Amino acid sequence: DKAPLSKSLLLVPSAISILLALLFQHYQKFFAYNLQAVKEDFQIWRLVCGRTICLDLKDTFCSSLLIYNFRIFERRYGSRKFSSFLLGAWMLSALFDLLLVEITQYIFGITINSLPSGFLGPVFALFVPFYSSIPRVQVTQVLGHFSITNKSLVYILGLQLLTSGSYIWILALSGLISGICYNSSILKVHQILCVPRWVAKIFSWTLEPLFSSAEPTNEVRVGMGATVDIQRQQRMELLDRQIMMSQVAQMRRQRQQQGGMINWNRLFPPLRHRHNANYQDHRPSEQGIPPPTEVSEEQVARLMEMGFSRGDALEALRASNNDLNVATNFLLQH
Repeated sequence: DKAPLSKSLLLVPSAISILLALLFQHYQKFFAYNLQAVKEDFQIWRLVCGRTICLDLKDTFCSSLLIYNFRIFERRYGSRKFSSFLLGAWMLSALFDLLLVEITQYIFGITINSLPSGFLGPVFALFVPFYSSIPRVQVTQVLGHFSITNKSLVYILGLQLLTSGSYIWILALSGLISGICYNSSILKVHQILCVPRWVAKIFSWTLEPLFSSAEPTNEVRVGMGATVDIQRQQRMELLDRQIMMSQVAQMRRQRQQQGGMINWNRLFPPLRHRHNANYQDHRPSEQGIPPPTEVSEEQVARLMEMGFSRGDALEALRASNNDLNVATNFLLQH
């Protein structure tokens, strides 16, 4: 829902990759990411074909799962901004691929003629906004020391994809560098490499209806072919979500009745009750009062997208000194 581009990237390249692996093996040579052919024979079209379709089914599976997890960015920023990021990362990673291959040959004397094919550069580039903008929420602990968070599975998938080939680390490094460059506010790459509005409108009129999905209903059906244990686990997870949502709704109603603000007295006792003999009859001067902490509007917007009110988001960020993870954890627990 609300992620047609992610759905198209999940279905179309995967389907083509499966067809090439099972039925049309003799056409796989046209989708090989052959850098030697690009540099010596000027086959520039290989930069398009070789960097779009995966020829290894393991890479196809891992990259598809990562795109499915990264669909949150399309829902948050919109299809046009998400497609602009993918386009910019795709173009920048192609340049960094060539540079890293030349650097590797110059320093280590290793000649690399081809790289793993597929839409891997932009997938690795998406780890940059995933690391910087998605809050880290602890789920459980293993052996009492290792924390398992809501982001652990995505990092494990990225590590699996990173270890699937011999030279895939070049694609990963170029993707991460391109993601950092595109997200950088200093380089202003996002203002240059972006999808024009008229192109976005054309695709929204033509292709978006094909990949759009209906909004999911509140009730989630249990899979008919699942085993009894899986069905029981799904029912328990559904019940946990319903209980959590009801608790969150109840806490929001209580905060609205109290003025829409967080009762921070549960954490810190009111200052007016802290009696001090030297300051009982004197108020602190205005110069002694520290200035309020400046709150980033972008972080306020992220908290509001999670369902919290603007007042609660402001108070949480001020109290946590603009730490988004601490503010999110506190809002979820209170």
